[in-house]
Amino acid sequence: METTETFESLVRAEFTPKSTYLNTASNGLLPARTVAALHEAALLRAEGRPLTSLYEDVEASRAAYARLAGVPASRVAVGASVAAHSGVIAASLPAGAEVLTAEDDFTSVLNPFHVRGDLKVRSVPLERIAESVRPGTALVAVSAAQSADGRVADLPALREAARDHGARTYVDFSQSAGWLPMDADAHDFSASVSFKWLLGPHGTAFLVVPEDFGGLTPLLAGWVAGERPWDSCYGPVSELARSARRFDLTHALFTFAGLRRSLDLVEELGVDAVHAHDVALADRFRAGLDALGHRPLPAPGSAIVSVPGLGGRQAALSRAGIEVSDRAGNLRAAFHLYNTAADVDRLLDVLGG
Repeated sequence: METTETFESLVRAEFTPKSTYLNTASNGLLPARTVAALHEAALLRAEGRPLTSLYEDVEASRAAYARLAGVPASRVAVGASVAAHSGVIAASLPAGAEVLTAEDDFTSVLNPFHVRGDLKVRSVPLERIAESVRPGTALVAVSAAQSADGRVADLPALREAARDHGARTYVDFSQSAGWLPMDADAHDFSASVSFKWLLGPHGTAFLVVPEDFGGLTPLLAGWVAGERPWDSCYGPVSELARSARRFDLTHALFTFAGLRRSLDLVEELGVDAVHAHDVALADRFRAGLDALGHRPLPAPGSAIVSVPGLGGRQAALSRAGIEVSDRAGNLRAAFHLYNTAADVDRLLDVLGG
């Protein structure tokens, strides 16, 4: 685990924000090493040099995410979005199957199950999702941390309830991967985008599947999904990859060139250290809000803080050089490794002014 001094020096070397940036739940900042890698990748294309190293970046990113998720790399597929991964899972369910979801969860987790039209999608409050699993529930789909307000799901309780009733679980780690330790092996399926807490560019999302693929059909498979991709460019793929790579979508090569370096940094810092740092800042903000007479939505242990009634101040805060989000009238602040106590205090000072 990194010492506080090493943690801070690594962060200072990688990030130079020009604002008080508290909006990682929308987009994470790019480390300097990632920016440099993106520039070099663009030069490869501009100068007509071989792109071999970019394909190596794809596999290095897959392996790095697998380590963070606690699963073998053979269980990790890479695609374009969580919605696409959700769609593949939705397509695997029989007509009439019940899917249990959390009310007002992020659309990419929910909508692919709704548009099927022949599934029974049932929504309950997040706090009741474990107790709401019942006989006949085929799948529970939920975000580990809610985008709107940062509430963290009780995943151990959910997994136990699902196991007791023979249901499968699908967890979206997009708002937690990178700051909250994850155990993807505890769930049948999971996914995450790369451009938030994992500090990568836009353009890719990971999917973790069981060793036996969990009954999924690689509906979106192209040439990269072949066991021998370069021999699978023409005609139907004769042999799909024997690993989760059969669910890969054509790789956004520039994204992986940068993402590889971002994931390296997350590993160097350590998720446990990032978690402690982020949650401490969020708790400092919660305490400061209380002193100002504002009550955030309950989300204990989360790096995301959402405050009712203050969302309308987002534009003015941005003009003051403080970046947060307005979500359904709530001010949402998200604290990550590049933030400091001074950032928290500046936001509180402006809110109290």
